[in-house]
Amino acid sequence: MNYEVRNRVISMANLILEKKSTVRDVAKEVGYSKSTVHKDLREKLPLIDEILYQKVCNLLEYNKEIRHIRGGESTKIHYALLKFPFEKYQGPLKKPVHKQDQ
Repeated sequence: MNYEVRNRVISMANLILEKKSTVRDVAKEVGYSKSTVHKDLREKLPLIDEILYQKVCNLLEYNKEIRHIRGGESTKIHYALLKFPFEKYQGPLKKPVHKQDQ
C-alpha cells in the first residue's frame, strides 16, 4: 500500500473518531465518496492499524444501531416541509414560523 493511501486512511479514521461523525460526514469533509471512505475504513484500515480499526468499527456499529433515529428525524422534517412549504422549519421542538409577505 502506498504512502498516500495509508495516510488518507489513517486521517479518515482519526477524523471519524475525533468528531464521532458518520461516514457521510467524513466523505463530505475529505472530498471522497461515501463508498470510498467506507471501503477504506473496512478493508484497508485493518491492514494498517488493528487497534484503530476496532475503535472505528465500534463507532460504525453504534451509528448503524441509531440510524433509524436519524432517519426518522430526517423523514419527519422532509414531510413537514412538503406539507407546509411556506413555513420555515425551526427544529423538532420549536413551532414553524410563517414567512411574512411584504
